[in-house]
Amino acid sequence: MAEQCSKRSNRIFNKRKTIQYEEEQTLTLNRCTVRSDSSDYNQFKPIQSYSYKRHSEWKTTRRLDSTNMNVFRKWTYSDCESSDYKDKIVLVTYNILGVENASKHPHLYFRVPFKYMKWEHRREAIRKELARYGPSIICFQEVDCYSDLHDALQQDGFEGVLKARTGDAQDGCAIFWNHERFNLLHEESIEFQSFDLRNNVAQFCVLKMNADSLNPKSKMSKPTSLVVGNIHVLFNPNRGDIQLGQIRLFLDRAHRLSEEWGGIPVVLGGDFNSVPQSAAYQYISSAKLDLLQQDRKRVSGQIQMPSCHSFSPKGPFRNGRQKPSICRWTDEELKFATGSEEVTCLQHSLKLRSAYHGVPGSVTTRDNIGEPLATSFHCNFMGTVDYIWHSDQLVPVRVLETLPINALEKLGGLPSKIWGSDHLALVCEFAFEV
Repeated sequence: MAEQCSKRSNRIFNKRKTIQYEEEQTLTLNRCTVRSDSSDYNQFKPIQSYSYKRHSEWKTTRRLDSTNMNVFRKWTYSDCESSDYKDKIVLVTYNILGVENASKHPHLYFRVPFKYMKWEHRREAIRKELARYGPSIICFQEVDCYSDLHDALQQDGFEGVLKARTGDAQDGCAIFWNHERFNLLHEESIEFQSFDLRNNVAQFCVLKMNADSLNPKSKMSKPTSLVVGNIHVLFNPNRGDIQLGQIRLFLDRAHRLSEEWGGIPVVLGGDFNSVPQSAAYQYISSAKLDLLQQDRKRVSGQIQMPSCHSFSPKGPFRNGRQKPSICRWTDEELKFATGSEEVTCLQHSLKLRSAYHGVPGSVTTRDNIGEPLATSFHCNFMGTVDYIWHSDQLVPVRVLETLPINALEKLGGLPSKIWGSDHLALVCEFAFEV
């Protein structure tokens, strides 16, 4: 297995070096590229005051036919032989922008025409978008119209479960699955409030493939099961201790469930509110993190900046690297992050890979480590905070590319006529390793 993984990594690296020109032909908008003079990325823009005049001026200068944007999200394929894998699933993770959150923060969407902010429009846009991807499993975040969403997706053959946030918030996480392909064996959730880690939640479903849905030519001797995890991590760049604590509990629970059900595959989706160059990302991908080498206020990589930002695939730190920090962690912060005041190094037992990192993509949509350049875009932020993570038993066959930075800038902000949220859905087709 280790040798196969090594060979796969080498093939991916080599393919990334040769794929750029071909992908630029299909993934760019009017041959757009990321500006070479950009310096800071995944950072905050200062809040701009809302005014009808400003919105009107923006509408008159905006000259992009958003109906054409659909064609610029293309599938890109891994180098694995697709024909070798008969049974595949398509997983989507999607922060769909809670109605309450949108109404509480109008300054983030002043460039978006009001009609595109209405839930009725966004719901139908999301539903149409999902139909194009043919998903088997969907992980939603910021769901506060669950009954409405459930009724719509039920017509498309899905069943789902919701885990609402604790406290005053009205939204939560929801997992949906195609009921013709999967049966629900088990579900459980985490209320982080129980650990003094705020009101965020995570949820898990153990799903089993229906025997009738297996490909007759499949090499699998019996239907397989998998753990599906879904999370929306706290947004607060100053509380990296809370964010790490939530991620730690999430990963530990996913590993425990996998073991309890016989070492079955794990796939995790969600809004992790951390950028690819962050300590939080490093913890998930490498399975360890020395907290004493990290600044608690930089754990997520979402740093508030005093001036407008431009964009670069290198991330929010100079030369793409976080500056060394000698920030002291209090005992309470260590306990939030690690579960103990005596522990300063985080570890987890899952061997996780990022789905997008594992499939080569274009420089117009990917950063220098292979993650999307942007999965979220509103007036204060453009960057990547959403991910799909998976264990070795699942092999990414293809992923859906996000939109180039220039294309997003021309839109001015999300949602739009085509895209129903301020996040872009991440989509990966997986095959089961046999």
